[in-house]
Amino acid sequence: MTARPAGPTVARAPGPDQPPTPATAPAFTASPAHAPTPAPTPAPTTSRATDPLRSPAMNATPSTPATPAAPTDPAAPLPYRDASLPVDRRVEDLLSRMTLEEKAGQLFHSMLMMNADGTPVTETDGSILPFATPELIEGRHLTHFNLLGSYGAREMALWQNAVQEMAAGTRLGIPVTLSTDPRHSFTDNVGASFNAGAFSAWPEAIGLAAIGDPELVFEFADIMRREYLSVGFRVALHPQIDLATEPRWARQSGTFGSDAKLTGELVQAYVRGLQGETLGAASVSAMVKHFPGGGPQKDGEDPHFAHGKEQIYPGGMREHHLEPFKAAIAAGCSQMMPYYGQPIGTDWEEVGFGFNKGVVTGLLREELGFQGIVCTDWGLLTESTIFGEPHPARAWGLEHLSVSERAARALEAGSDQFGGEQCPAVIVELVRSGRVTEARIDASVRRLLREKFVLGLFENPYVDPDAAAETVGRADFAAAGAAAQRRSLTVLTNTGETLPVSGRPKLYVKDVDADVAAAYGELVSDPAEADLAVLRLRTPHEPRSNIFESFFHSGSLAFPEAELTEILSLLDAVPTLVCINLERAAVIPEIAERAAALIADYGASDAALLDVAFGRAAAGGRLPFELPRSMAAVAASRPDVPNDTENPVFPHGHGLTL
Repeated sequence: MTARPAGPTVARAPGPDQPPTPATAPAFTASPAHAPTPAPTPAPTTSRATDPLRSPAMNATPSTPATPAAPTDPAAPLPYRDASLPVDRRVEDLLSRMTLEEKAGQLFHSMLMMNADGTPVTETDGSILPFATPELIEGRHLTHFNLLGSYGAREMALWQNAVQEMAAGTRLGIPVTLSTDPRHSFTDNVGASFNAGAFSAWPEAIGLAAIGDPELVFEFADIMRREYLSVGFRVALHPQIDLATEPRWARQSGTFGSDAKLTGELVQAYVRGLQGETLGAASVSAMVKHFPGGGPQKDGEDPHFAHGKEQIYPGGMREHHLEPFKAAIAAGCSQMMPYYGQPIGTDWEEVGFGFNKGVVTGLLREELGFQGIVCTDWGLLTESTIFGEPHPARAWGLEHLSVSERAARALEAGSDQFGGEQCPAVIVELVRSGRVTEARIDASVRRLLREKFVLGLFENPYVDPDAAAETVGRADFAAAGAAAQRRSLTVLTNTGETLPVSGRPKLYVKDVDADVAAAYGELVSDPAEADLAVLRLRTPHEPRSNIFESFFHSGSLAFPEAELTEILSLLDAVPTLVCINLERAAVIPEIAERAAALIADYGASDAALLDVAFGRAAAGGRLPFELPRSMAAVAASRPDVPNDTENPVFPHGHGLTL
């Protein structure tokens, strides 16, 4: 194999207005065997074909050989390595050099984990992820990954560099594109998001909707961009712009609420904060989801699971759910993710959206004019084992098809990439069998490679771990997030002007950090001795026996009778400030009536809550969806119609000013 130079060029994280610039020296040290380096010049075909250190796929002759070029300076870079050339020319040059196996690897956006010390996972027992990192990069030619789990900033940067080094050592040295689910708030769901950890902590997206300020959303997205760039994330698997129209649906905390117009305004600010006015070397690509809107789920169940696969429109508001996506496309979003849902009772084919040609090609590409990357949601092709439990492929409406038939259907529909899958051999066989043309594969690979070039990954694949440690969770970023937490809080009731609280009252607290509360009052262990109780609650949900599904809080929005009785007994015993976290709407008429004050939060610290309660910060939130009066009203509402329950306890937009 061709020897590599000894040291890397390390890219400093860019500021808000400039692209990354190379550091003058590596920001970390490594042994020569493990130092990140630029990719090697591909070996000549004659030596590649007989190199015993390469896998058969790496030794394969490119499926579309490059046109012989006139003699050139042997020291000159290959055209795809030449940053002075137009992107499209670089794409075509690289594409012409790729084997079918290498092309197929680009069509998969899979998952990786890392070791806590910043090293890649090189061995796995298959209990969480089926393949270790070297197998995916070197053996299966994948170059798109999302990182699972929360880690330190420096460690993430070190890991990113090690993964890029691994990619640089492959035949063509195609850099890795790393992505992430949201990781700037309080929800920790391995299937959807991670808590902030080292990153600045903000309210969930639904809390940004409660504030309703596009300028704040732009600021948040710009801070997120800088934190992501510093550790090497170049694709955000968000924003999520489904409309929160079915009160029971588990994914509402990641949305901008039930208002299509506001969601459109906020997604435009979000995309521009991540990408800038145009995608470039200082951008994080936004993968907007879940097209064509994942809110209208039958009975509020989630289509991660077979019992939640049906998406329905009894109110005839299908077009309404498209409005935010039109705004995202107008803002220039680079990628789009269709949802799992299977539309029922419409003129669309009744198959999941990732397989749905009428939706992906007919609607998204042809009618709405989207020209970017379409990446399916995770796990459409193969069954999987999650936390030791089996899960079927989410091929709703096509469960009877084989893996290869499903892959062909998704490609025919217009999808470019398969999320959460790692089976490129399926694509290779589809082409070699004549089921799918190589030209069809090339069309998607072009889009995927083009984004790598536009993002500057070929010039600056590495990051600076020192800069990452300085950037992630930076004091001013954390302060901006903390201020947004306070501003998002929504005061629903304030009986007898309980708020703001004055002085240092005797406080009884439950599910509030005692050390934090002690800064605001004298803590007592008996509610009977308290002047005020402070109680934090979460939106009720029905426990599910499946471990993975237990992260998706679904079912009833009302507290079970025994739990409600306990809550109300406290409210009757002492004036109580209740703060309920609204990851979904909650059915709480009795609590609203009997609490001394009621506040909704969407991801806020105890200090944020108490600052508002004691008048040290102002709450400015307004409900991003209505709060229903009963589960009967929820069941009678139409899942595609915003705010459709009868006589809600609090309407959409409600909120008091203290």
